[in-house]
Amino acid sequence: MTIPADGIGMHLYTMRDVLAEDYPGTLKRLADIGYRTVGVSGRYDHSADEIRGFADDAGLRIVLEHVGYARMADNWAGALADVQTLGAQWVVVPSIPVEQRSIEGFRTAAAAFTEAGKAARDAGLKLLFHNHGHDFNEVDGTVLYDILLDVDPELLGFELDLYWAVDGGHDPAKLFQEHPGRFPALHVKDMAEDGSWEDVGAGKLDFGAMFEHAAAGGVEQYLVEHDKPTDSWASAERSYRGLTEI
Repeated sequence: MTIPADGIGMHLYTMRDVLAEDYPGTLKRLADIGYRTVGVSGRYDHSADEIRGFADDAGLRIVLEHVGYARMADNWAGALADVQTLGAQWVVVPSIPVEQRSIEGFRTAAAAFTEAGKAARDAGLKLLFHNHGHDFNEVDGTVLYDILLDVDPELLGFELDLYWAVDGGHDPAKLFQEHPGRFPALHVKDMAEDGSWEDVGAGKLDFGAMFEHAAAGGVEQYLVEHDKPTDSWASAERSYRGLTEI
């Protein structure tokens, strides 16, 4: 398949070292590489309005922002207003607290996501959850992630991190098929032979096989991510090429 150009983005966690030094310059250089969209992760002392301006100047569209789990109970309305200011469509909770990694804890999270998802919907946004590998742990015969998949699809979608899904023992293609339309955004993160992170296209994950079913999953945005690149810019350029060649 060919990924639409306006669906290729960068999750800015990858670029955190250079963002801290020059946020607007980083966005412009990402646009020069070919990226069209970004996912925000960290403000670096800039306001939502300033970051929106940086993105507009660079010709990039902000599609989502990561907002901590605790924020759902602490001025969630303010968080949603900031996501609106950014011009994004999705507000993403990136993880569930470690003390809630149990069946009861995930049920508590599911209830919180239901209420937060209603508020997001009322604000013209959609709430997504971003996974790690441990979210697929099985406890007493129940896969924790399945508890979240049972939340009303109108109120909760998912930003599927492909690396962490595979790390957790799950096949993204199967998830796309079994839960259609639930995965509007992806973290496209590759896995090295030793299990560590790798630039997109340079590792062992079969993205082509996954993406054959991306349409069923509702995928709109393919956001590159690398948790610990040796050189952020080399990684960004190599991953862009890798993603466009899938």
